[in-house]
Amino acid sequence: MLSKIRVRTVIFIHDLFWAAIAWMGAYWLRLNLSEVPEMAWTASLRWLPVVIVVQAVLFRRFGLYRGIWRFASVPDVVRIAKASFLGTATIAVILFSVNRLEGVPRTAILLYPFLLLFLLSAPRLIYRIWKDRGAVLSAGRRALIVGAGRAGEMLVRDLRRASEFAPIAFVDDDPKKKGSEIHGVRVRGRCEQIPRLVEKLGVEIVLIAVPSATDKEMRRIVEICEGAGVPFQTLPSMSEILSGQASGDLRDVSIEDLLGRAPIKLDRKGIQAHLGGKRVLVTGGGGSIGSELCKQIARFSVAELIVFERSEFNLYQIERALKRSFPGLRLSAILGDVTDQADVEQAISRFRPEIIFHAAAYKHVPLLEYQVRQAVRNNVLGTYTVAEAAIAAEVDEFVLISTDKAVAPENVMGATKRAAEVLVQSMNGIAGTRFINVRFGNVLDSAGSVVPLFREQIRAGGPVTVTHPDVTRYFMTIPEACQLIMQAATIGRGGEVFVLDMGDPVKISYLAEQMIRLSGKRPGQDVRIEYIGLRPGEKINEELFNEHESPTPTQHSKLLLAHPLTVDPRMARKAVIELAEACRSFDESAILHKLKLLVPEYAQQAAVDECEEKDRSIIQRSLVL
Repeated sequence: MLSKIRVRTVIFIHDLFWAAIAWMGAYWLRLNLSEVPEMAWTASLRWLPVVIVVQAVLFRRFGLYRGIWRFASVPDVVRIAKASFLGTATIAVILFSVNRLEGVPRTAILLYPFLLLFLLSAPRLIYRIWKDRGAVLSAGRRALIVGAGRAGEMLVRDLRRASEFAPIAFVDDDPKKKGSEIHGVRVRGRCEQIPRLVEKLGVEIVLIAVPSATDKEMRRIVEICEGAGVPFQTLPSMSEILSGQASGDLRDVSIEDLLGRAPIKLDRKGIQAHLGGKRVLVTGGGGSIGSELCKQIARFSVAELIVFERSEFNLYQIERALKRSFPGLRLSAILGDVTDQADVEQAISRFRPEIIFHAAAYKHVPLLEYQVRQAVRNNVLGTYTVAEAAIAAEVDEFVLISTDKAVAPENVMGATKRAAEVLVQSMNGIAGTRFINVRFGNVLDSAGSVVPLFREQIRAGGPVTVTHPDVTRYFMTIPEACQLIMQAATIGRGGEVFVLDMGDPVKISYLAEQMIRLSGKRPGQDVRIEYIGLRPGEKINEELFNEHESPTPTQHSKLLLAHPLTVDPRMARKAVIELAEACRSFDESAILHKLKLLVPEYAQQAAVDECEEKDRSIIQRSLVL
């Protein structure tokens, strides 16, 4: 701090010195650089203190010492110009008021501000050029920058302040930019020319500076970079920067960059108005989605955030994370289970939440396929328990986090989530609580998803296991999904099933190949991909809508509205009672039967599967005979 004050003092004295030189020099220029007469010399010296005082005040008034010489640019010159010209006007008024400018040449008054502007700006710009020149000559790794926009320009400036990379060329898909230069670095062509430029210019690393690139654009750029055979890094995406999840530093390209970069425009004012000052409870708040949802909610000045979680370790982790990131947040971490009615009722009656996000759920398809009782208890009965407690406590809003596996379900997990959707819909309108469903596909890097599994398999040297070459899934990053959940809650009025626009589905085999490449290895050579066959209940392709659910646009481009069939609340309650009774008696056949009654799509699909299985058996027997 002391050093900073000293530097500013030196610069301040430097500027006053040049102000005096400019004042005297204006007289000299006025006289065509010849000898200054005694009378004019005396007049200039007499008024010099006035000039110094006026300029000293205006230099500080216009913030000449906020800028740093190392980064001097146009705004600094503008500030100097303002101080110079206003100073001249002030000095002229003072001199005219005192003696009608006696002995002061009018032309000297006109010359003074231009001379002062030059004398103050030139040292700053020369200093910056000198420092930048030093950076250009530094021996960093030769870097090719993708993107000659604002981010690329800032990246070049940042790189020159350090010595790790030496920017030597740009590429940009805008043909108008070809041949132009940014800070002396030329735009050499389009992205397709990266491999040729790498070889021609001896590029050692490619730096991607396109934060606004969509996932498709990013996939294309990365595929070109992979073909160039040199390492590459990227700046964070706009969505990361906007959500506060990343600074502007370079980092390795991640799989999230390829599958979920499209920035989401949120109605932050609307969300703030909806969540701000409210008590919000999140069930399953320690899970992948629940924990991120808590972090996102905490940004909107809620009155209190209640995290309801049954895993002690997960609860401990999210509590620590929230306290560290949001020290002013009023937070309650509750160890509880949604299948425990007394536990749920106690938590809701004690904290009186105004909004509940119900994220607690089992979600592992193969695991739940043979544990239908546990799946129904947690995903169906647990949801109903929380929803009933919400009505009893007059909670304003209940938001169910659902999944695309609830669409035409072919497995127990999907059927239980569809049953939860049905129950929640049936309860809307019974009392004052608004019930909203939000449905979406896979989220990248959530616990139990393929991304951490592939990462672990790649780290172990392979093989990476994919169930089927044609399997596709919808993907979205966890922060994006959570932001849209809050957006849906904001615009929902009750009874809706919102479906997040997940873009195009992605082949899991492509995902595996890209993750192998991003780890610096070659698919099929360094790490093998093994196809192990579909698991029980697993689909080739997931869908986001049932056949009868015609998607309808909403006021937000990333949210669509489904129109599912509704169930009479009395029927729904009867089904819940029967399912609970079957769970108590541990009758899994009865549980499965009741689940199919509640979710007819699951029953139909199961019948189709059964027929197909019989057909396969008949064909096989025929072949044997």
